[in-house]
Formats: sequence, structure tokens, C-alpha cells
Amino acid sequence: MSDDEHHFESKADAGASKTYPQQAGTIRKNGFIVIKGRPCKVPHVNRSEYQLIDISEDGFVSLLTDSGGTKDDLRLPTDENLLNQIKSGFAEGKDLVVTVQSSMGEEQICALKDIGPK
Repeated sequence: MSDDEHHFESKADAGASKTYPQQAGTIRKNGFIVIKGRPCKVPHVNRSEYQLIDISEDGFVSLLTDSGGTKDDLRLPTDENLLNQIKSGFAEGKDLVVTVQSSMGEEQICALKDIGPK
């Protein structure tokens, strides 16, 4: 036998998977998922409601915040059904409350509530 040392470089594990399959609907808050081989944290999604004040010609809405200020940086939704409901309700003079979902720095109007005539 030789006195030479043999060094083996191992780049593989013992066959155990680093992930396990799970349905997307069962992921818990603060859980992690793997998308395209990269670990991703489940994003936080916030819902807020604002009263609709005005719709501008360029497609932006003016919303009343809880503190009494205005929020003017949201566009009308791209969903045709929701868009038509908002425009027709506003044209009829109804008091409308929109639900805004925000996540990862993006916001979008996702729902509408009619709280009565003005």
C-alpha cells in the first residue's frame, strides 16, 4: 500500500431531496416555496379600502384615505367587468368604495362596493 493520501471532493448529497412537494394552497404564512429552482418567501398581501372621489381622463383614480388625504397614484383596473362597474357607478353618482390589494411594491384595485347614492 502506498502512503499517499487520497482526497475525494464530494459535490453530491446522499440522495435526500432538499425540498418536498406541497400544494400551493397549503403554504402557511411566512413559509417558503421554490420557483424555478430558487427559494422564495411567500409575499405579504395587504388589502385596503378607499372611497372613490374622482376618475381622471388619463385613467387614474383619486381615492379618499382614512386620514382624510387623497391617494392619486392608482390606475383603473384592467379587468373589463370591474372597470365598467366602476365607471358606470361613478357616472350614476353612487358612493363607491374600492378594495386595493398591495404586494411587493405594487397596488391594484381588485373589488368594488356600492355604499349608496351621494
